[in-house]
Amino acid sequence: MSEKTLLEVEGLKKYFQVGKGQTLKAVDDISFQIKKGQTLGLVGESGCGKTTVGRTLLRIYEPDAGKILFDGKDISRVSKKEAKELTRRMQMVFQDPYASLNPFFTVGEIVEEGMKIHKMYHSETERMERVYELLEMVGLNKDHANRFPHEFSGGQRQRVGIARALALNPEFIVCDEPISALDVSIQAQVVNMLMKFQEEMDLTYLFIAHDLSMVRHIADQTAVMYLGTMVEYGSTRDVYEHPVHPYTRGLLSAVPVADPDYEKAHNRIPMDGEVPSPINPKPGCRFCARCRKATAQCHEETPKLRDVGGGHMAACWNL
Repeated sequence: MSEKTLLEVEGLKKYFQVGKGQTLKAVDDISFQIKKGQTLGLVGESGCGKTTVGRTLLRIYEPDAGKILFDGKDISRVSKKEAKELTRRMQMVFQDPYASLNPFFTVGEIVEEGMKIHKMYHSETERMERVYELLEMVGLNKDHANRFPHEFSGGQRQRVGIARALALNPEFIVCDEPISALDVSIQAQVVNMLMKFQEEMDLTYLFIAHDLSMVRHIADQTAVMYLGTMVEYGSTRDVYEHPVHPYTRGLLSAVPVADPDYEKAHNRIPMDGEVPSPINPKPGCRFCARCRKATAQCHEETPKLRDVGGGHMAACWNL
């Protein structure tokens, strides 16, 4: 596995103006890196900013501050021509397989569209041969190319979405909760398929998910977000086996285990209260209102990520 860093994010911020004097700090000063051929799992509760991170990396949203270094080049500010070229190297698998496919296009047209925009291949025949190849790679067949999205199940539509993402031969793919809308029986199939493609094509993933068990299965590194900030980050083994931030511990304690004896003896760590609003957040740790170990310092000063050993990072004053 390569030790080359393909993507490095430094102090990324993305804010939205939601009213007069109201600023929603969706992503507020986060940093991480992903090595080529590896997967970073990004987890956290709904509304913490995970999807905004993915969309900002791909320049669907313009970053407000910070750097996004892709293959050593800062892409946080690029021209339209450069942004178009980036789409060949960076793609996305969307969460909703129902909304992410154009209902007026056939599956063949959906998969082929990017290749036409980037003028890949010399003829229509060559492009369609590639479309058929991609459909077979994701478990469909060439006959499906003439059908419309409404004729497919959710799992089949997500396979089409994966084929579309692979069509431009990208190096980096943001997987934005790609299995959350699928039946449990299909989820493992899709994840195993993504892992197979990663090994065969040397792909690099940002895998955004709610399912902590699935992230543990697929990710080399794991980052935990809370209310727009990153609270813990490190190797998946360290984060799951030795969590240090109170929020990470609470999340992992809530993961169900298919063992009645374990569940009976297992004590979940309560996280009382609701997630505060990310609009004009107060100074201090964003988790302090729900943390039983919060001190006066937690309410007054914002903790920064610091190394607690071996590259395992956490943002907490009480470590």
